[in-house]
Amino acid sequence: MNEQFSIKGKVAIITGAGGVLGGSIAASFVKTGAKVVAIDIRQENLNTRVKELNDLGGEAIGIVGNVLDIASLENVAKGVIAKWGRIDILLNIAGGNTPGATLSPDQSFIDMQIPEWEKVVNLNMNGTVYPSYVFGKIMAEQKSGSIINISSMAAYSAITRVPGYSAAKTAVSNFTQWLASDMALKFGDGIRVNAVAPGFFIGDQNRSVLINPDGSLTDRSKKVIAKTPMGRFGDIDELNGAIQFLCSDAASFITGVVLPIDGGFSAFSGV
Repeated sequence: MNEQFSIKGKVAIITGAGGVLGGSIAASFVKTGAKVVAIDIRQENLNTRVKELNDLGGEAIGIVGNVLDIASLENVAKGVIAKWGRIDILLNIAGGNTPGATLSPDQSFIDMQIPEWEKVVNLNMNGTVYPSYVFGKIMAEQKSGSIINISSMAAYSAITRVPGYSAAKTAVSNFTQWLASDMALKFGDGIRVNAVAPGFFIGDQNRSVLINPDGSLTDRSKKVIAKTPMGRFGDIDELNGAIQFLCSDAASFITGVVLPIDGGFSAFSGV
């Protein structure tokens, strides 16, 4: 690999590493020689994930951490610094939607359950802000580091049935731009903050709304495919290369960007 694109030897914290997306990115990172710190709120998820990563020949550790608890994240930071002495990359992967925050086709905004709204907004918005706050302090001291957030197509235009998720991911996009500006202005060009905005990928959280029990596409899926010029859903592994690029020296003059990885969904009017 061209050294400019390499992240070999870099220390990368990945929140939500016990999940499908976090796990895919973590595996990709250890294969390229990065040192991975897997963070998840569940110890059993971490045990499985760290074993998988080390079985790939990588260097990985798992630390239980809650992205909504500053003290918990500070404990993670202490552990990482004690072991590896620095933090080069933060991937804010923890997030997603919840079944309770998804309106059914016959429900409207006035049927929304406020506690579910608060839960999903808190997880996606503060679940990005808090780790950035804790681990960003270390990057500020180092005057180097790369933070990657996860936005969504829901931040580009209205997607029905997911009001809380949409609002939170829009906030993530804005926060990415704000933090990128603040870090560069206050601490120099060595700290960069970017985001990716995945298009439609079938995962555990959205499978039931995209795929019927018999394996056929739901009406919602058909609308997604019709507005995706590539005519298909994404493969979860198709996020990995873009994220690695944004963390590498090849992207040294890129900050404040929200990069769509969507098969053209955000570019296409549907006509």
